[in-house]
Amino acid sequence: MYKVSIVNYTNTLPFKWALKKSSFINSFDLQEDIPSICAQKLKYNQVDLALVPVALINELSEYYIYTDYCIGANAKVDSVKLYSTIELNKIKTITLDYQSKTSVALAKILCKFHWNISPTFLDALPGFEKNITVPNAAVVIGDRTFAMNGNFKYEFDLAEAWYEMTKMPFTFAAWVSTKPLNLDFISQFNSILEEGVKNIETAVNDSEKELIISKVVALNYLQNRIDLRLTKDKKEAINLFLSYLKQI
Repeated sequence: MYKVSIVNYTNTLPFKWALKKSSFINSFDLQEDIPSICAQKLKYNQVDLALVPVALINELSEYYIYTDYCIGANAKVDSVKLYSTIELNKIKTITLDYQSKTSVALAKILCKFHWNISPTFLDALPGFEKNITVPNAAVVIGDRTFAMNGNFKYEFDLAEAWYEMTKMPFTFAAWVSTKPLNLDFISQFNSILEEGVKNIETAVNDSEKELIISKVVALNYLQNRIDLRLTKDKKEAINLFLSYLKQI
């Protein structure tokens, strides 16, 4: 039985909804984790397939990107942000969220190649997002951002900044394995993900009790911010991101 790790944020709700309601879920072990743990489990062969931050790819000696789906954004994403009380050029330190390698790497890339600033980067501890003060800023990702958006004088959406710099969408996470997997399994898995993406409104309605935000906000986020299809341009964006990653 394959072991599969999926991010347990709102952005994967359509995937989780479709997988959990399908009888196919009985053929594998589904584990829900934060992005950094998904990455760790895949890297150390604790799972067979995982929705991992794409920054992990540069650390793998062998990898396979499976399925036609991902966690991406065509521009603004709303849930991956740099929060600050001061202007970019006055920021001295940036605390980096411990929950995702990709967003941390993207922030460093944007600082160097887009914003032209050279802050000191600090590792975060749980609860860091409650202590963002001058002259510090912080990168925060995931569901915690929903309560933070609109509360800071300066908020920089990292996917939007990436689009401004490259004119390309961004792929935060993809379904990756470190070994070849049974193609029949992948085909069925892919079909179920497709059902989730095609039925976002139903998935949100059925999952209302699990939401940490309103249905209206969840629908707007999943339909107008997050883009779940791993298109050709998102694959190209992964390669561009990985090339930048080697330069920081």
